[in-house]
Amino acid sequence: MSSRKTAQGNWTAALRARLEDFTWDSLLPTEQPIYVRSVVYSFGALTLGSLVLVVASGIVLAANGPFWWQTPGAGVFVRGLHYWGVQAFFFFMILHLTAQFFMGSWRLGRAGTWVLGVLSFAVSVITAFTGYLSRGDFFSQWNQVQSKDAFNGAGIGGWFNVLNNGQIYGLHIAVLPAVLVVLVTLHLLLVRRHGVVPPYPADHQSDGGEGKR
Repeated sequence: MSSRKTAQGNWTAALRARLEDFTWDSLLPTEQPIYVRSVVYSFGALTLGSLVLVVASGIVLAANGPFWWQTPGAGVFVRGLHYWGVQAFFFFMILHLTAQFFMGSWRLGRAGTWVLGVLSFAVSVITAFTGYLSRGDFFSQWNQVQSKDAFNGAGIGGWFNVLNNGQIYGLHIAVLPAVLVVLVTLHLLLVRRHGVVPPYPADHQSDGGEGKR
């Protein structure tokens, strides 16, 4: 059999077929179902907005170094934006995760979307932990020393050394944010592909304005 005939089953053809599912109407829809007006559906957008603030302020902090963000002035202000952006991010993300859990967001072929959301939450917790250890003040140093024994006792202290500031700083500003951004991007693409999850159907069907009994 020729290579042209067998090429129909390769991974590039499968990828192209999946990309064809994403149109401008799905990526940037102009209309949404009426139930999207509920405040519950805004938690995801607020989480994403907080993440943008965290990443933007984090880039500025990483570009200027620890002495800049520990000196009174613009550095402390940007550090405050980063800190409160993280608080808002976790606040809205927990609301979003809780709301989507009770709405059964894994329904109707959305299991992958749900799994990516949960993984994003798990990675964000680790990212926030490494960020707290990277602050460089007394509280972060105290937590480094206290958490060292916990990681050693768990058997992962050999490759995740919380006392290694270079390792922790590199994980926080490069590796973990990149993983988080990729997960969130894939999560958003699946949301656009399948649409937002509708509410659970009513327990009764309307018949002439009244439910059946």
